[in-house]
Amino acid sequence: MFNLIETAFAASTTGAAEGAPAGLLGGSPIIMIVVMVAIFYFMLIRPENKRKKEAEQMRNSLKKGDWLTTIGGLYGKVVAITDRTVVLETSEDRVRVEFLKSAIGTVGTLEEQEAAAQRKPKAKKGEEPVEEPAIEEKASDEE
Repeated sequence: MFNLIETAFAASTTGAAEGAPAGLLGGSPIIMIVVMVAIFYFMLIRPENKRKKEAEQMRNSLKKGDWLTTIGGLYGKVVAITDRTVVLETSEDRVRVEFLKSAIGTVGTLEEQEAAAQRKPKAKKGEEPVEEPAIEEKASDEE
């Protein structure tokens, strides 16, 4: 085992002595760590912070009369708003439920919600779209 390490070390020093360029990956390990941290920042941390900021802005811009859906799937109209909570009216029976603002999933007007409900659902991958069977009139047998 020690012989392998000595051989590898000897090979790397003789290559450098002959003027062979050290590869990009053969550089300082600190540079590689900095590059990895930068990749993690731009691929993971920055987009997540942007989503959090958008969600906070959406929660702060709520007003009475907005229609929203909670993260649990409850759909209703905003009746009252405080600093931390929102009161939703969920049906024509005036059922009111209080939620934390952090439980809000999406916000939209009633027209937007109705338009989304009227759109045809998309077929899943690999499935053919379901067509309604055509009603065919039977020809009379008057031959």
